[in-house]
Amino acid sequence: MGAEVLRTARGAAEVLLLNPTDYFLYLPLLPEVAGGVLDPRRVTVPLTDALPGVRLVLGQAGGVDAAARTVSCTGPEGEQRTIGYHRLLLAAGSVNKLLPIPGVAENAHGFRGIPEALHLRDHVVRQIEMADAAEDPAERAARLTFVVVGAGYTGTEVVAQIQLLTHDVLSRHPRLAGIRPRWLLLDTADHVLPGMDERLSATAERVLRDRGIELNMGTSVAEATATGVKLTDDRFVASHTLVWCVGVRPDPLAQSTGLPLTKGRLKVDEYLAVPGRPEILACGDAAAVPDPANPGHPTPMTAQHAVRQGRLAGHNIAASYGVGRRKPYRHRDLGFVVDLGGWQAAANPLHVPLSGLPARIVTRGYHLTALPANRFRTVADWLFTAVSSRPAVQLGLVPGPAVPLDTDAPEVIHQPY
Repeated sequence: MGAEVLRTARGAAEVLLLNPTDYFLYLPLLPEVAGGVLDPRRVTVPLTDALPGVRLVLGQAGGVDAAARTVSCTGPEGEQRTIGYHRLLLAAGSVNKLLPIPGVAENAHGFRGIPEALHLRDHVVRQIEMADAAEDPAERAARLTFVVVGAGYTGTEVVAQIQLLTHDVLSRHPRLAGIRPRWLLLDTADHVLPGMDERLSATAERVLRDRGIELNMGTSVAEATATGVKLTDDRFVASHTLVWCVGVRPDPLAQSTGLPLTKGRLKVDEYLAVPGRPEILACGDAAAVPDPANPGHPTPMTAQHAVRQGRLAGHNIAASYGVGRRKPYRHRDLGFVVDLGGWQAAANPLHVPLSGLPARIVTRGYHLTALPANRFRTVADWLFTAVSSRPAVQLGLVPGPAVPLDTDAPEVIHQPY
């Protein structure tokens, strides 16, 4: 959004960006960070480089006073401040979706930010190392059992990437030779990638099954503990790893505004403006933007919609100052790509179903096109992984308490001030 406003404002307006981090995260490649394919810096773009001329303020937004036209926030060292605005764009995104299941908040790993991805990678490597040191066969089996809940886009890519990571790490442990880690993917739906093209789902299911991943469809978690999970079919799976990918919910900032909501998302019109508050616009996962392809429903919470809505928001803010004319939100579905690791992928660009190497090429090409920066470094990491193995070390940079599942800010490490 900032770039679009700057191009039209030509220095006549101050554009201020309030964000908890100083980078933009390209979320679709986060599973490759957790899987040891990409350095985390590859999927982050410094905001000062991407948005020259924009004033960056580090902080977590806590509330919006629409009457006073102010935003309250907490700085990186706990300091409180209030920022005034003339136009406001709320693009707060989403956070982990929690369900009232005993033990999940305390024992599951989330997956919405760099800290969670780094912690999960370290945790998986640690479990293999502890399994190597274990003398009890039951403990060894539990350490090598990994449960992922949610077979949507994120959960499918996470299980595919990290399963390959465990394969590489195990090859460094001769005492575990011949032992195959157990991976379980759970979802209450009856197939992988629910809501997406059936051919994408079929391809993903075939690849995951071929790798030995257990697909438990129509099943979820009834209770989670530090040593295992009880499933809704009454089975108990001994495990020290539970990855929570059941979906997302709008950032709680939306509720704090006191503005009209639609299922937790800010209600906006087709121009992304809040009814009765034309000075406030919203886009992305936190906004219920009317879907022109599905009248009566908001657009899905996907990156494709968020990126296009961001550009439109910048254009319409400029139009509110007399530069250009407002435009309604329109979108053409370009299809989806699902990276399954190795040489495998599933894609339907422009609704043409692809699998195997052609899908892999399309998937990588799409990400390189969408990635705002670091393209050459990303390609270098991909090439290195293709001819070598993934790193088998844990750095311990992000401890478990620093990435609680129930946080409203998964993009930052939590620690006492």
